[in-house]
Amino acid sequence: MFVYILKRVLAAIPVMGFVALFVFLLLRLTPGDPAAIIAGDTATPEQLEAIRTSLGLNDPLAVQFFNWVGQLLRGDFGTSILSGKPVIELIADRMEPTISLALTTIILSVIIAVPLGVIAAWKQGTIIDRFVMLLSVLGFSVPVFVIGYLMISLFSMHLGWFPVQGFRPIGEGVGDFFHRIALPTFTLTLLYIALIARITRTSMLEILGDDYVRTARAKGLPEHKVLMRHALRNCSVPIITVIGIGFALIISGVVVTESVFNLPGLGRLTVDAVLSRDYPVIQAVILLASLIYVVINLLIDIAYVLLDPRIRYA
Repeated sequence: MFVYILKRVLAAIPVMGFVALFVFLLLRLTPGDPAAIIAGDTATPEQLEAIRTSLGLNDPLAVQFFNWVGQLLRGDFGTSILSGKPVIELIADRMEPTISLALTTIILSVIIAVPLGVIAAWKQGTIIDRFVMLLSVLGFSVPVFVIGYLMISLFSMHLGWFPVQGFRPIGEGVGDFFHRIALPTFTLTLLYIALIARITRTSMLEILGDDYVRTARAKGLPEHKVLMRHALRNCSVPIITVIGIGFALIISGVVVTESVFNLPGLGRLTVDAVLSRDYPVIQAVILLASLIYVVINLLIDIAYVLLDPRIRYA
């Protein structure tokens, strides 16, 4: 088990190295000049050249890359070209809205979607199963921004139950925090309920026909114990996988939701950095998202080892 996990950790190192190289080259080779954005339209060629020199943009690409990697190894993500603040501070200031939205969305999605998927598989072919599958299709089909605007129109503008936009840190009051994060959470939850419920149903259908499930029923165990203790437990690996990947997707891909609800999270920070060609911020955010993917996949592998004794005792 330890050797298996160690191999997975070591395999993540070249992945992060490739991501770092790809991000660096992608940003450096695309059109656009950060110096022109910083200096403005009235800057002289001498001023632009001075800014490029101070930022190290005139150095060879190899020199720029290794200087950047050296900074990363020291825990220095650089300084924002526009704001002049350390990138790590900008990311830290934007982490709470994104992490809060991801956690509330995943928790609510799991609470609703897993039972729905289990019931749909148990009642395969019935109206309940068709209703759950209809919800899944709708969740996948309707764009997130459409759901967001419908939520705002109904619950904010017409009913007045929730604020239209904005975020309050949990330290300023739990009630106000949940009041403002509710609509963005409900918007994303509809999508992830569809995803997790569909995977749960498919995984359960593969298990319910196995011999040990029929044996459990033949022994007279209550149906809920057969479903939860025997069937769901043995098909939990794909469900855990999609939950973990969903969490990573939310953290790295909430640009639309944060824009619709004006949440000051990592998504908004990324959009602002891309529009202003702020290389250090873009690089740091993409690397952070990649690291989250790697860590979550590692945790999924550990869960797989713990749930599968064939690997655990190998």
